[in-house]
Amino acid sequence: MGFFDKIREYRKMVSQVESNIYGEKQDYLEVYERNQQLEKEIEERTAELNVANKRMLSLQHIWDMMNSSTPLENVLDSVVNSIQGELGYLYSAILEKKVDDDGEYMEIVTQSKDSPLTKANAILDSKIKKIKFDADGIFADAIKNKKIIQTTAFENILKYFTSNENIIKATGLKSVIIIPLCPLDKNFGWLCLLNSREDLAEAEMDFLTLFGQQIEISITIADLFQAVKEQAVTDPLTGLYNRRYFEENLKKEVIRSKRQHSHFSIIGIDLDYLKQINDKHGHSYGDIAIKTVADILKTNARAIDLPARMGGEEFNVLLPGIDSKGAAIAAERIRKAIEEKELDTIGHITASIGVATFLEHSENIEELLELTDQAMYASKRNGRNQVTIAKSISETSWQEIAINTFIDILSKLPIQKELTEELKERLQNNELCKDTLYNVADILTTTYNPMHSNGIMKSKVLLATSLGKRLDLSKTELDNLRVAILLYDIGNLLIPPEILQKTTPLTEDEKTHIKEHPMIAAREILKPISYVQDVIPIIEHHHENWDGTGYPNKLSENDIPITSQIVLIIDSYFALTENRPYRKKLSPQDALEEIKKEFPNAIIGLS
Repeated sequence: MGFFDKIREYRKMVSQVESNIYGEKQDYLEVYERNQQLEKEIEERTAELNVANKRMLSLQHIWDMMNSSTPLENVLDSVVNSIQGELGYLYSAILEKKVDDDGEYMEIVTQSKDSPLTKANAILDSKIKKIKFDADGIFADAIKNKKIIQTTAFENILKYFTSNENIIKATGLKSVIIIPLCPLDKNFGWLCLLNSREDLAEAEMDFLTLFGQQIEISITIADLFQAVKEQAVTDPLTGLYNRRYFEENLKKEVIRSKRQHSHFSIIGIDLDYLKQINDKHGHSYGDIAIKTVADILKTNARAIDLPARMGGEEFNVLLPGIDSKGAAIAAERIRKAIEEKELDTIGHITASIGVATFLEHSENIEELLELTDQAMYASKRNGRNQVTIAKSISETSWQEIAINTFIDILSKLPIQKELTEELKERLQNNELCKDTLYNVADILTTTYNPMHSNGIMKSKVLLATSLGKRLDLSKTELDNLRVAILLYDIGNLLIPPEILQKTTPLTEDEKTHIKEHPMIAAREILKPISYVQDVIPIIEHHHENWDGTGYPNKLSENDIPITSQIVLIIDSYFALTENRPYRKKLSPQDALEEIKKEFPNAIIGLS
């Protein structure tokens, strides 16, 4: 091969090498460019993932708060601050659609705290809260069509949130996003966002839709929670607070009153003739009458007063800081307002009202409630449609205490409904009359002792009083004794009649059951009634014997209250002089002799 041939060969080889190098260079360039593109895509995807992660965290945060006891106000505060701070919006606010006498309006219920807009408003002191609702505006359009609206024509929208005209330049605002909030298809309001971007990507739209739905769920849960909370403390018919809420707040008021040495009063209201309204016009009209009284109480109550429906046709109003004179004025205002109200079909209604004052009539809250009831029933007995101021316990006659105790018992014990209503009507409608009281006591005794003779109860009280006077009992002791005589056997109402009226000998279990009646009377029936607490020990021990063989506590001699001994003697005497299924009655003289044999060391003054 010649020289030139070798040159050509070398040139060919060099060209081939150059060609290979160039090809590899192109490959390297392509790889480099691809890497650059991948890095850019990775960076973009990372940014998108960061945004998506922030969105998911925001949604999770809302969800966590929804499943806690966090109040709605705090949830909404967290919503606007998280979406403004974490997701890059310039400003966020939640507006609620409301209505008043001037028409519909929008109100900012919460807004992001760390934004140029809030800072500008803080400096200028120009935060706008109440915004007139434009039925043809963009907010109306969003809620009507239930769709998210983004607009760059934000000048007219921004005026709702600030009076600072330079806010657009200061914030770099490019668009406004309005998200309707319609939980359970109710037009609650809007989430409003000020955005530094003009575009709204599809993914962002999807997120805002989901975000808005989470807010709607939060509002729904809060509404349900509030409804359940209100149902727990309010009466469904009237919307007033219920007995439970009244009694809880009454305890707090007692603490406050004692600490500050200030009075408070209770007004008790009982709607007159509700039964007649129900019987004549139907229960729906009775409900109208009850709701009317409730509305009058709401209208006449101060902001700090607490009107409540206690049950049926009875209402109470708690008046903090008011003495009996002020409460009497308030009660008369309520009475007059009820009397002047004329209802369709029913006509005029009236109410019987009682007033009692803490630290004035009693320092015991149970007693105060009972005194309020007593005063209210006194208004009813004395002709209805009037206000009665309570008497303190020391000024209350034993007859009043007995009447109100019987009314309380008749309202709670499982006795024939027709009978209890009749007896309550007698007690409530008559002037304070001993014979009515004795008559009711006789009728009640007959329900568990058919052989009981009418008129016996009056004789028992008179004889017990005579015996108590011989033993120099005080007036208070005599009054407690009189009430005890009327009530000592009331526990028999809860003992099965087949045991009480059994003609054959009682079994040991039946005897035990019989022996329980003093405790039943004392603990189950009378203990909840505060103003007969001094009577309970008399009744509880009226079957204790001088020698310690009695029941329920086997007390003996002077450990037995003298008033209990009197009740025992009276009970034994009248039991012996009445017929029983297992024996005939004794003569008064024979009964006395029998008592002397049975209780040789007990007090005897019947002869």
